[in-house]
Amino acid sequence: MQVEKNVENIRNCLCFNCPSYTRWCKNKNNVDDMCDDISIENIDHLEVMFCAFDKSECIKEHRGCLCDKCSVHKKYA
Repeated sequence: MQVEKNVENIRNCLCFNCPSYTRWCKNKNNVDDMCDDISIENIDHLEVMFCAFDKSECIKEHRGCLCDKCSVHKKYA
């Protein structure tokens, strides 16, 4: 099942807590601003909710994964 690109899923996403996600990306992206300022359904890539969007362009080194603990990932798996 395809993951829905919506505000609720982004707010429930654990990608920002991922040990592989860099501090630079965490600082660069503010989920609340993203949700207020854009039409998420029409975006091809965001540095969040990687199960719905493309892979991260910030993650360069695998340091672990939280997908198995994420409610969004579980809902659509």
